Amino acid sequence: MDWTAFALSLKLAGWTAALLLPIGLVASRALAFHARRSRPLFEAAVALPLVLPPTVLGYYLLVAFGGASPLGKLWTDLFGHGLAFSFHGLLAASVLINIPFAVQPMQRAFEALPADIREAAWVSGLTPWATFWRIELPLAWPGVLSAFVLTFAHTLGEFGVVLMVGGSIPGETRTAALAIYDRVQAFDNQAAGAMSLLLLLISIIAILIVHGLSGRIGRRRG
Repeated sequence: MDWTAFALSLKLAGWTAALLLPIGLVASRALAFHARRSRPLFEAAVALPLVLPPTVLGYYLLVAFGGASPLGKLWTDLFGHGLAFSFHGLLAASVLINIPFAVQPMQRAFEALPADIREAAWVSGLTPWATFWRIELPLAWPGVLSAFVLTFAHTLGEFGVVLMVGGSIPGETRTAALAIYDRVQAFDNQAAGAMSLLLLLISIIAILIVHGLSGRIGRRRG
């Protein structure tokens, strides 16, 4: 059992979910309430990581993060090391590929809110910001929590993009999914099986949580 790789996966998943929480809130609320005409275009862009092959997405991210790219050069100049094949590059890639898992559940939750509740809040004198914090967010919390859980769980199991962007550097970019692959290649079925079982249990728990929260959103929409 490679506990170092598992700890790195937890670290990556935690940071990814935490960073995508505010990003997802802003994007999902905009799609739910404001982007009427341009919604199909933005929704397609959000869903793109779901349909792109991981190797294709990983390749373009590797090019974008590489030392020859403007972003890669800027990062190296600022921090003294490359963005590709580093934890920071892995985190940036993880945030990008998990955008649909963060945005879509929150968008469904915001769209399920009755329009008259928001209108009543405005009539009572609440600002849009106060309406968000005091009315919308408390009512949409099942979708927000679903997004956090889905993002966390998906990050734990991500393989293709992680391998392309981060490689498999022990203690730096080797996640649990990559450690399982390495153990299989080394015919260490016991270690691979133990790590696979742990990720399977986490995935089942995540699905049960999301299913329960989705039921709350569905009842509110109905």
